[in-house]
Amino acid sequence: MIEGARRVGKSTIVKEFAQNEYESFLLIDFARTSEDVKSYFVRFNNDLDTLFMMLQNVYGVELKERKSLIIFDEVQRFPTAREMIKYLVADGRYDYIETGSLISIKENVKDIVIPSEERSVRMYPMDFEEFSSALGDEILISYVRDCFSKTIPLERGLHDKAMQLFREYMLVGGMPQAVSTYIDSHKDFGAVDSIKRGILSLYREDIMKINAKYRSRVIALYDMIPALLSKHEKRVVFSNIVDGTFAEQYAETFFWLTDSMIVNECRKTDNPGIAPALNLSETYLKCYMCDTGLLLSHAFNENELLESEVYKQILQDKLSLNEGMLYENLIAQMLTANGHKLFFYTRYSEEKHRNDIEIDFLISNNSKLKYKAFPIEVKSGKRYTTKSLNRFREVYGKRIGGAYIIHPKNLDIKDDIICIPPYMTMCL
Repeated sequence: MIEGARRVGKSTIVKEFAQNEYESFLLIDFARTSEDVKSYFVRFNNDLDTLFMMLQNVYGVELKERKSLIIFDEVQRFPTAREMIKYLVADGRYDYIETGSLISIKENVKDIVIPSEERSVRMYPMDFEEFSSALGDEILISYVRDCFSKTIPLERGLHDKAMQLFREYMLVGGMPQAVSTYIDSHKDFGAVDSIKRGILSLYREDIMKINAKYRSRVIALYDMIPALLSKHEKRVVFSNIVDGTFAEQYAETFFWLTDSMIVNECRKTDNPGIAPALNLSETYLKCYMCDTGLLLSHAFNENELLESEVYKQILQDKLSLNEGMLYENLIAQMLTANGHKLFFYTRYSEEKHRNDIEIDFLISNNSKLKYKAFPIEVKSGKRYTTKSLNRFREVYGKRIGGAYIIHPKNLDIKDDIICIPPYMTMCL
């Protein structure tokens, strides 16, 4: 099961894999296939010989035992086929790949048994390394990884080049169609923006199809993501979404957005001295967009992007509040692509009447026996202090494996804190 947001490239990569690795393959797109084909899975669920015969005739594909692949594309549209995987795998004649969005949503699975044979793989937008490869900069990425492993700064000109590439990634994002358009149009941001707005419209259409009472809350939160991320703390204040509401009322809302992989959820942990997932706060969270290129188009209308010269300002490294929002969202996106669940930490000081510790992200080595936390602070400007991170290290020093600051400057080490440029986030 390949899970991912709409337009992240699931179908394309699965077809490519099938063409390269099998003698033949059969793809059933349940978003478009006929009712007749769907009926085969009901009529012949106990007669697989006939099922395979009918499918081969309809699709004009010869299936070869142990040499063919059957793809169930957009399988969430027809849960009956998903439930049959148990018997199809046991039959053993062919291999199977499913793709889908919104896979675990209650409306799509309430009447079926999820097959235990199903192994889930999550697919994210293209990460920074893949983006750089698409633009032909593999050698630069290899050099970045080498410098990170040796904890040394890049040569100045190459650091500037990597930062320029990072800013392009921040503006374009990692949705394959947007990246492809960026390359084919010779870096026309207007053409890229049009593609991204089309994807955002698809997401809104998906939300409008929710058959549940929380649809209006999903729309409200989806529309407010840019506004939430433009604030200093960036966390969700539920009463600001709809006056008088509270966290518990949004449980299904966040479940839907997170499960659809439209957003990357970042939860507050109350005790970073142990595995963060064991001490989650249910009322404090941040909500990052799955793709920063989409966030940019979501935050500004088309005229604002052109009149405010947003693309030009960011490419020329003229920092603003807007870039700070995009910058942190992109760090969240890169950490997620590396397989990290997102957590953050704050500590309120009664004496100072404010937070005296604010850690943007907290990742770990995922060890159950020798757990180590790695606090990360994200700085979009070149001038900053390390007070918050130093306090955190004083309190939780024994459980910290290392501390990072992500800043626009080259790699540096300050008081045992490794300060890395944002493009090195891919190495964490």
